[in-house]
Amino acid sequence: MTFTHTFLMCLPKYFELAYVINPWMALHPNGVCTERALQQWQELYESISARALVRLIDPQPGLPDMPFTANAGLIVHDKVVVSRFLNAERQGEEQHFKEWFLNNQYTVYQTPAGLSFEGAGDALLDQKEFFLWMGWGYRSVLAAQEHLSNYLDVEVLPLHLVDERFYHLDTCFCPLSGGYLLYYPPAFDEPARRLIAQRVPSNKRIAISEEDAVHFACNAVNIDDLLILNCISSKLRSQLEQAGFEVIETGLSEFLKAGGGTKCLTLRLNDPLSANLRAVESAVANISLAY
Repeated sequence: MTFTHTFLMCLPKYFELAYVINPWMALHPNGVCTERALQQWQELYESISARALVRLIDPQPGLPDMPFTANAGLIVHDKVVVSRFLNAERQGEEQHFKEWFLNNQYTVYQTPAGLSFEGAGDALLDQKEFFLWMGWGYRSVLAAQEHLSNYLDVEVLPLHLVDERFYHLDTCFCPLSGGYLLYYPPAFDEPARRLIAQRVPSNKRIAISEEDAVHFACNAVNIDDLLILNCISSKLRSQLEQAGFEVIETGLSEFLKAGGGTKCLTLRLNDPLSANLRAVESAVANISLAY
């Protein structure tokens, strides 16, 4: 089977709560159940593998957060901006991700030393038009905007995050296929909310409740009309299904203790607009062959 979407994942072999670098970690002094985490990751892997190609990077001892591959970098076409982590605890991941990208023929960039930017955790391509949403305020700095624009030749729209629970953009904001947006408005300041309203029509914005937000409903993997995410309310499920999405819930309780969900555990290796274009081209080619 040929897939149009490709993701990068990392087996949580060394996953644990070894330090506290976000509010979620502080809530779980007893750590995580490694066996349960491996089972939950495997179920997510199988759900994604049924619809997309999944590539793997080897986990490394002493880097317990490496399974959160969304933070490996930001990819646009064959270019990648490798993360420059704010916290020393994660900075050891940078070289491993950089080497993987170089070995897989990506053109690699990185923001200047001292200028933190945490990859696809804080930068998400819109799925309808070619521009980039960038979160800043906790892990990535606003000054990264100019560098991303220059490296990737893309318009970058900065969104200021103001709730420390949602320290990365992908914890509270998820552009979806068809031009839809799943997001938690209170995570942003007023200028950011106005910018979102300017770019996304009201009938395409799906604002979620705090109940769903703290269960990382926005931290979803979107593959065409499929959404794979942690458990959500029946109301949100109904909204998503009415918008035309199929929803798969996959429990990730152990990873939520570290502040991550389905999206955090994956990195899309091909940007959604390019993937959708290839799908259309393939469909057209099949129609042509039929005639």
